[in-house]
Amino acid sequence: MSLPSPPTAPLAAASQRTPASGPAPATPFPRDSVREHGPADMTGDHDPATMVRRYTPAAAAPPYDQRVYPPEGHQPGLPGPATPRFLPVVDLDTGGAVAIEVTAERASSGGPGGPGVAGVAGTVNGLLAAAREEALLPLVLPISAAAVAGGTAGLAPLHEAMRVCNRRPREVILVIEGDPGPVERTALLSGIDGLRAVGYLIAFGGVGTTALPLDLLADASPYVIALSSDLVRRGPRDPRRGALAESLVRLARGVGAHVLAPGVRDETELAAIRGWGIRLTQGPLLAPSDWRPSHGYNRVHVPLPVPEAAAVTASLGPRVQELLLPAVTLPAGSTAEEVVAVLSAEPSITSVILVDEYQRPQGSIDRSRFLLFMAGAYGHALHAKKSAARLADTAKIVAKTTPVIAAMQVAGQDNARVYDDLVVVDEVGRCMGVVRVGDLLRHAAALQAQPAR
Repeated sequence: MSLPSPPTAPLAAASQRTPASGPAPATPFPRDSVREHGPADMTGDHDPATMVRRYTPAAAAPPYDQRVYPPEGHQPGLPGPATPRFLPVVDLDTGGAVAIEVTAERASSGGPGGPGVAGVAGTVNGLLAAAREEALLPLVLPISAAAVAGGTAGLAPLHEAMRVCNRRPREVILVIEGDPGPVERTALLSGIDGLRAVGYLIAFGGVGTTALPLDLLADASPYVIALSSDLVRRGPRDPRRGALAESLVRLARGVGAHVLAPGVRDETELAAIRGWGIRLTQGPLLAPSDWRPSHGYNRVHVPLPVPEAAAVTASLGPRVQELLLPAVTLPAGSTAEEVVAVLSAEPSITSVILVDEYQRPQGSIDRSRFLLFMAGAYGHALHAKKSAARLADTAKIVAKTTPVIAAMQVAGQDNARVYDDLVVVDEVGRCMGVVRVGDLLRHAAALQAQPAR
């Protein structure tokens, strides 16, 4: 399946712990976003917090201490945050996990740090949880639209957590969630541009059910568009929502974004996702709830697509070329007297085909009707010396590759001429011969008798 190319060219994602055999498949995630075991010994190009200070090739970053970065709203003596969930983002074409979506507890917007800090707390918690699990694949982390619109100051905890975890921005896809309605559009787009300038990849989540203006997708140019899990669940069983999903996939291709289908629970949904043309997905069907990056498995079981039941169609029979008989032809300007002479010379002739100089049929004369007309009162006297085309009918023309059943349909289009011979022509319309309807009927009867044998 060919995915649209976003501004950053998709490269191959390396394995997480157990490398898969053969070359790495092409994925929508950068090749250098997958890190080796342990902190990398490298120098970054920038610091997302200040844009001035640089990473240093110093010793490994210290392990995360929960006491240093407590979740917003967490008070001493109260239960800690819920266990984060790790969901592998799977490439349906290869069965490989190309990224990891991490969801952690998000603090209330009424926390002491204010809406901006609270909105980024869940993102920071997910990032730190991935560091504890030593997740090496690119991360997909949720972030609120209010936090993005809040500017650099509110995103400082995220940048600091990136430094502590020794992560590079291009290894993280930030999925903007929540209703962007209360957020000023200009501020949101400015925040997106700032994150993209630092190196983060931008995505929008819940598309299809959230109050997200579609023109905002065109203005923001996201890297990934994640459909709503409710749309994925109801789309296969509701044609109207299925049409909505297909239109969103087409929109994503138009803006140069990849599409992610989350929350896949059964094979019916998976088959629908394949039919919509979506390649990236995640959900309980593909990985158990206790899946962890530290397990070392970068491939999951992807059910094979169920082949569509072959339509039971009756055989259309042989081509009319196999039933071809020589045609008796005369020039289109021949007189009726010349046609009478031909028909009188050979009783087995059932029709005469009038052709032009290139042997293309111009008319068809049926033996019975023509002789009956000429034998009528004053028939010979009135028409014998005149052009036979005046008494000809339009030829029933079929191509030489037409099957028997289709040829019978052509023969039955005119009730008054059901038994007229069919004129068979080649690729350029030249007359090759005729086919009699009686021969078509015999072959059609033989086709119906075949299943009973």
